[in-house]
Amino acid sequence: MTVDDAVNQAWQALGGGAHPAEPHFDPASILPARLPVGDLANATVAACALAAAELAAARGRQLTGPILIDPARVATAFVGERHLRVDGRAFESFAPESAFFAAADGWVRTHANYPHHAERLRSVLGADVAAAIAALPAAEVEERVTAAGGLAVAVRRPEEWAAHEQGKAVADLPLVAWRQNPSPVRPPAPLPSGHLLPATGLRVLDLTRVIAGPVATRALAQFGAEVLRIDSPDLPEATASHLDTGIGKRSTLLDLGRAHDRAEFEELLASADVVVTGYRPGSLDRFGLDPDALLERRPGLVVGRLSAWGTTGPWAGRRGFDSLVQAASGIAVIEGDDGRPGVLPAQALDHGTGYLLAAAVLRAIAAQLDGGGGYVVELALARTAGWLTGLPTAAGGAAAELAPSLGEVGGVTCAQPAVVLPGGLATWRAPARPWGGDPPAWDQI
Repeated sequence: MTVDDAVNQAWQALGGGAHPAEPHFDPASILPARLPVGDLANATVAACALAAAELAAARGRQLTGPILIDPARVATAFVGERHLRVDGRAFESFAPESAFFAAADGWVRTHANYPHHAERLRSVLGADVAAAIAALPAAEVEERVTAAGGLAVAVRRPEEWAAHEQGKAVADLPLVAWRQNPSPVRPPAPLPSGHLLPATGLRVLDLTRVIAGPVATRALAQFGAEVLRIDSPDLPEATASHLDTGIGKRSTLLDLGRAHDRAEFEELLASADVVVTGYRPGSLDRFGLDPDALLERRPGLVVGRLSAWGTTGPWAGRRGFDSLVQAASGIAVIEGDDGRPGVLPAQALDHGTGYLLAAAVLRAIAAQLDGGGGYVVELALARTAGWLTGLPTAAGGAAAELAPSLGEVGGVTCAQPAVVLPGGLATWRAPARPWGGDPPAWDQI
């Protein structure tokens, strides 16, 4: 199997037919691992580029050349947080309590990068997390921490995950789930004269956090969409994550539990083209933000929905992160050595799912030009993990020593965009704005 095969799989999962353009890959190997992470990275970026090219053509702009996938850009983007610098200062990716810990009968992976998650973990395990986990079975740690609203999973072998009820539920999901909602058609207008970016004029409400969802909306912003990220004032984003994935967007704060802020959100929704959510299924329903409720209030909307574990099964409502999905799904065992679990060379489930989500949104917008109405597209990190573990591993070949593809925007050194269309922008349109520093209003960057 080649990376072209992986691209075809991704494009078919996105509902695509004939490729609107043919991507060309530099043969350099990237992101070395036992699993074909480089193929996943290149394929998801290529699929995103193909979807952007398709939308550009649908809106009257034909590409002027081939789509070239630069391995240095892709590899750098998938580990962008490691290259982020502000005045030469780097950022820590994981807190000390976000790690693998030996349990009484195996291993546990915890996640405590956010203060409220760290507090919940300690509320169950106490100050000495390692000692507490060592005295308990892994499954018991998983259940006790989860019941307290914290984040911990038992490390499972691939066959254990396949036999688990959530593993079975995820295996039954498509890589990209599509649902069309008949409604009055509001197709995007042709691109204005002189505008080369395919998503120009589209308005996107970004209700996502951390990496996967923000990567998707960052790509939409790079393709010309006006993206407004909305956060709760009670849930600050980590500085590094915001600087890395907030590029090209605006950022505002709304407490949707307050009537005034809820009314402001409804005003934004009334002229939005896309809403992307990245919270666990059910957590936003009380605010009327489930896909059906959104489409009822805004017919013709495209709703992109991201979760860790999928929308069905006993874990559907659980919180989750890339590192936890790797641990639960068998990836950590595959990548481990000497009985200790390992990790992928990048948070590839996050990044890969993010590019697929952006591609799905772009394809849905293009489909509206063919008479479609509203669309709901759903992806899950655990389903992307299943795709990765099912890809054949390419034979041999050491990874190329590629110089990082870095740039500077707004005084921040960061990874350059992974996706560049012919005639498009090779660097970022605008730096990340201060977190929560913009008013809740549409205002083209």
